[in-house]
Amino acid sequence: MNNNKKRLYIIENNDEFKFSEKKKIVSFNRVAFLFFFILFIFLLYSTKIAYLGSSTPKKTYQTVNQIKNYRADIVDIDGSFIGKSVITYNVGVKPKLINDKKKFLLKLKYTFPEFDFEKIENNIEKNKFFYLKKKLTPQKSEEIKLLGEKSLVLEPKVTRIYPDNNLFSHTVGQIDDENFGVSGIEKSFDNYLKTNTKPLIMTLDKEIQYLVRQELLNSEKIFKNVGSAGILMNINSGEILSLVSLPDFDINLRKNISDKKYINRATKGVYEFGSVFKTFTIAAGFDEKLIEPKDMFNNLEKKIYCGGRTISEYDEDLSQNLSVEEILINSGNIGSVKIGQKLGVDKIKNFLIRIGILGDIEFDIPEIGKPIPFNWGKCKLLTVSFGHGITTTLIQLAKGYAIISNGGYDITPTLIKDKNIGYTKKKRVLSTDVSLKINQILRRVVTEGTASLADVKGYNVGGKTGTALIVENGKYTKKKINTFASIFPINEPKYVFIVMLEDTKLSKNYVYNYRNKPGSFVGTPFNTAGWTSVEVAAKIIEKIGPILATKY
Repeated sequence: MNNNKKRLYIIENNDEFKFSEKKKIVSFNRVAFLFFFILFIFLLYSTKIAYLGSSTPKKTYQTVNQIKNYRADIVDIDGSFIGKSVITYNVGVKPKLINDKKKFLLKLKYTFPEFDFEKIENNIEKNKFFYLKKKLTPQKSEEIKLLGEKSLVLEPKVTRIYPDNNLFSHTVGQIDDENFGVSGIEKSFDNYLKTNTKPLIMTLDKEIQYLVRQELLNSEKIFKNVGSAGILMNINSGEILSLVSLPDFDINLRKNISDKKYINRATKGVYEFGSVFKTFTIAAGFDEKLIEPKDMFNNLEKKIYCGGRTISEYDEDLSQNLSVEEILINSGNIGSVKIGQKLGVDKIKNFLIRIGILGDIEFDIPEIGKPIPFNWGKCKLLTVSFGHGITTTLIQLAKGYAIISNGGYDITPTLIKDKNIGYTKKKRVLSTDVSLKINQILRRVVTEGTASLADVKGYNVGGKTGTALIVENGKYTKKKINTFASIFPINEPKYVFIVMLEDTKLSKNYVYNYRNKPGSFVGTPFNTAGWTSVEVAAKIIEKIGPILATKY
C-alpha cells in the first residue's frame, strides 16, 4: 500500500511537471510576440512624430480670408448680439440611393413629423437631388445622421442669424445666399465683416431701440398712421442710440423687399416737414446778427400773396404783433416769412447747407435719400422760411437740430461706436450765441406753445412741431406728415429726439393726460403734430429717460 501511494505521488508529479513545462513555452511565445509588435508600433509612431516635429507646416491655421462665408458679429453698444454667424446644415436627398422608399419615408415621419411628405414623395419621384430642409441646427443634423440613410446628404453652412428679428431691420440690413451684404450695415461694412475677427460695435442701444419701436407701434393703433420713424442721437458726438422706421420686416427671412411701404423713413424717405424749419429761419437770423429774441414784428398781415399763391396764418386769432421768440412759440407763418425776407436767399440757403439740411449727407448705410432740388426765387424764399416747398431727410433734420443746439458745432451722425473718436477738434459752423438763444425759445415752445404735451417732468424738453401736407404725383393731398423735433435736457443739451408720423388720423377715444397741469382730455381735436407726434415722443421720453439718465 505504501508502494502504491509512492507510485501515485510520482506519477502526479510527473504529469504536473510535463504540463507546466508546456504552459511556460506557450506563454513565453505570446509575450515575445506582443512585445515585438508593440515595439514596432512605438518605433513607427515615434518616427512619424519626430518627422512632424522637425518640419515646418505650410498651413497651421485658417485665416479669416480663408474661412468660407465668415462674417464677424455685429453687437450693440452693450455687446449684445445684433447679427451673428452660426453653423447650420442643409439636408438634401439623393433619390437614386434610396433602397426602400416606404421605409425611408417612415423613418422621416417618425423623426420629423412636421415635414411636408406629399411634397417629399413628389420630389423623390422626379429622381433628382433636392433639398429636404435648410438651416437645420446641429442637434437636428445629428438626428438625421442617426437615421442611417445614405441617401440623406448633410451640408454644413455658415448662416447669419439676427436674434431680434425686426428690431434692427432698417439699420443692420441683410446678406444674400453668397454671403454678400445687400443692404444696411451688412452692405456698407461688408469687407470689414468678412476680414475681421473682432465684432463690429454699433452705437445702438437694444433696450432703448425696443422701447422706441414699441411706442411707435402703439401710435399706429391710436392714430392709424401708415408709417413712422424715430431717431435718438447724441448732439455732441453724433452717435445714434436708436433709429426706427416702421413698417419693418424680419431680416432672418432674407426676402427681397420691393414694396415702398418698407422704405427706411428715417434715412431714405424725403419729406416736407413743415414748421420745424421755422427754427432754422430764426437761428439763421441770430447767426447773421439780424434779429434778437425780443425784437418785435408789428402789424403782421394775416395773408400775403406771391406768384398767385396765398400764404396765411394757420391760426386766425394769432396776434399781429409778435416778438421773434413769440413767432416760434406760436408757430407764426407770416412772422417767419418776414425774418426770411430780412435774410434773403443767399444767407438762408447758405445756413441750411452749413447745418446739413440741404445736399448730400455721409452716413453708415447706403439707404440715404437726397433733398429734392429746386430753384430759389422771391416766392420760394418766403415758403422755405416757414417750411413749405422744401424737403430733406429725417436724419438730416436731426443733424440740423443737433448743430443749432450744441453750441454751433458740426457733427457727423453715425451708427458705429467710436467712429468719430478721432475728430477731437470740433468744427464750429455757427456763432457761439445761437444755441443759447434758440434753446431758450425751444423750451418755451413746450411750456407755452404748440408742444405742451411734451413737458415731461424732470427732463426739460425743448422742441418744435411741424405739420406738412403729403405730396403725391406732384400735388398736395390732405394727408399729413406730423413731426416733433425735440432737444433734452434743454438746460444742458445732450440728445436730439425726432418722431415723425405719416398719414395720421384723428382718434376719438384716446385720453390725453396733461403733463404740465392736472387733468385730461378725451379725443384728438386736431390732426397736427402737437396732438400726435408730440404725444408719442413724450411717452417715449418718459420710458427712455431713466435709462439715459443712469446709463449715459
